[in-house]
Amino acid sequence: MSIPQSIIAELEDAIGKGPPEKRVETLRRATDLFLREAERLTEAQITVFDNVLMHLIKEIESKAKAELSRRLAAVDKAPIEVIRYLARDDDITVAEPVLARSKRLTNDDLVAVAKDQSQQHLLAITRRSSLEEPVTDVLTSRGNREVKYLLAGNAGARFSESGLARLVDGARNDDGLTEKIGLRIDLPPRLLRQLLSKATAAVRARLLAAAPAETRATIQQVLSQISNEVYREIATPRDFSRALETINCMQRQGTLNEATLLAFANARSYEETVAALGVLCSTSVEFLEPLITSTEGLLVTCKAARLSWLAVKGLLEGWILRQTITVSELSRAQDDYSKLSEASAQRTLGFWKARMVTS
Repeated sequence: MSIPQSIIAELEDAIGKGPPEKRVETLRRATDLFLREAERLTEAQITVFDNVLMHLIKEIESKAKAELSRRLAAVDKAPIEVIRYLARDDDITVAEPVLARSKRLTNDDLVAVAKDQSQQHLLAITRRSSLEEPVTDVLTSRGNREVKYLLAGNAGARFSESGLARLVDGARNDDGLTEKIGLRIDLPPRLLRQLLSKATAAVRARLLAAAPAETRATIQQVLSQISNEVYREIATPRDFSRALETINCMQRQGTLNEATLLAFANARSYEETVAALGVLCSTSVEFLEPLITSTEGLLVTCKAARLSWLAVKGLLEGWILRQTITVSELSRAQDDYSKLSEASAQRTLGFWKARMVTS
């Protein structure tokens, strides 16, 4: 097949002196012709079209380039240089169709775009049905939260271990991203453990419920290991003297509050967390320590300490309870906490103290 002389004549006229609208019309005609014949064209013939289209698209508006991008994105034998040119366009409406779908783009092409272009360009690449490690390495390094979220959910994406490690690091304090990453079947046990150790109890429960059969057992095993280690950590006899000095000093300076309490809890500073709770509710750590390992005991203690529900939720979803709290259990706890008055909590603590003394 050869390109009709009428198209070549129009091309020469459009390049030389034709108005923009004529260039666009010529582009459409050349594209129509290419799409009709694409399956029968040799690479040499495709190169001719490549040259024709490249002449036309360099001086046309983005709207026309975006249309061309949409028409060529799914064509397996699309002109290579045109596809690369469109993929590098700063206008995402032009670049997105080929970045997301074109098989003509190589790993090197995608890496080059991912290194230099906007987060929207990275998002477009993330939507591809398959991605190789060199590409995902750049996406996990440069991508924002949205890029990482979509990337973690892309079953066709392949990651190096360092790429997965960056995803896990980016999931700190991000429940949605943690859940997406936790459901990947290619996450090594070491990174799954790192991810779950920072996850809230509610996220752990949702992961177990949503995990496919091939990963559910692994998730449960890792959670059991984490729980056992937390239990051993908490069950070890503790010396609270230094922590009490720190907390009492903060109390005198007026800096002890629920924010600092949560900071200690999030840092897994066990002695300081228990000591802070004890001071806030005027209770000794010896009495408080075994009490706060149950939901009821923790709720009564927190209410006596006048903590907000958000602070209580943070403690319930942490490691103090030694077990995972489900979404439904958390909802019931919130309801119970809202109904519990500070006076009732103080009376309950007093009753428990008296019972401990007489027992």
